[in-house]
Amino acid sequence: MKLSDLIAGATGGGSKKHQKVVLLVLAALGVFLLLLGHLDLGGPQPTVPVNALTVPEPGGSPPLQARLQIQSEEEYLARTMEVMLQQISGAGRVDVVIRLEGSTTSEYALNQTTGRRVIDEKDPAGTTRVTTEVNDSGQLVVVRGDRGYEMPVVERETAPRVTGVLVVAEGARNPEIKAELFRATRVALGVEPHRILVLPKKF
Repeated sequence: MKLSDLIAGATGGGSKKHQKVVLLVLAALGVFLLLLGHLDLGGPQPTVPVNALTVPEPGGSPPLQARLQIQSEEEYLARTMEVMLQQISGAGRVDVVIRLEGSTTSEYALNQTTGRRVIDEKDPAGTTRVTTEVNDSGQLVVVRGDRGYEMPVVERETAPRVTGVLVVAEGARNPEIKAELFRATRVALGVEPHRILVLPKKF
């Protein structure tokens, strides 16, 4: 039996007072069902996938991939400097920390194509209008490696600026060795003197 039939049967007969009571009960039941639909019954809630969210970087800092690239270059330079500075007589064990302003930037070779077209238009009044269209397009130049992989041709690479260097060496207790470590670091990295700090290593 349909709900409409039940309502018709309940309100079809009896006194007006009885019909009013039935309608009030049905109205209360409807309100209850509406409220029930908005209650949180602890069931599984729809989730937003993580990759659909965009979280802004605080202070306009570079994205994670760029920060990891900078960290990788800092660690590579630091390890290279450690190996080099330990070759200095009396330097002993050396630890190096390097901070970069950014990561290495690369400029890739492009095949530039320029197209030019001149259009002459005449209106019914006899006026001539000349339109020149210039289209520039560039295609990345790639080379194929031994394993069939294609790699872009790099025209120029720009190294990042070194913002600070910390050298901690066992031999830095000796002023002469400390000075040599300082000079070697300055020459190898091309860093201003005030950005280099050489300290003795704890035994």
